[in-house]
Amino acid sequence: MVVVPLSTPANETETALRAREPESARWVQVAAGGTLVAGGLLLLYGKRRAGTVAAASGVALALLDQQDTVRAWWNALPGYLDQVQGVLNQVQDTLEDVAEHREKLRRILAR
Repeated sequence: MVVVPLSTPANETETALRAREPESARWVQVAAGGTLVAGGLLLLYGKRRAGTVAAASGVALALLDQQDTVRAWWNALPGYLDQVQGVLNQVQDTLEDVAEHREKLRRILAR
């Protein structure tokens, strides 16, 4: 009888990578998630102040845990703002054209 071992892919799976993380990193993730859930529940039950504080604490913990992601978003933000500014300029130009056409139509109909 031949035993064929099941091989794992060359790339490590996410589960294997998480197994190598230190325990403190997992506790930060659990604490962030738990605090966010608690904050959401407090907000649902009408405890605005406590819910806001808990949610803000959860967000702070999540941001501390995901510093690389936050840094990448922060670096990409100026590009997105430039794109939004371009769209707003196009909208403004379009609205100015509509206003000009409205005035021309008003003058024509007023005769």
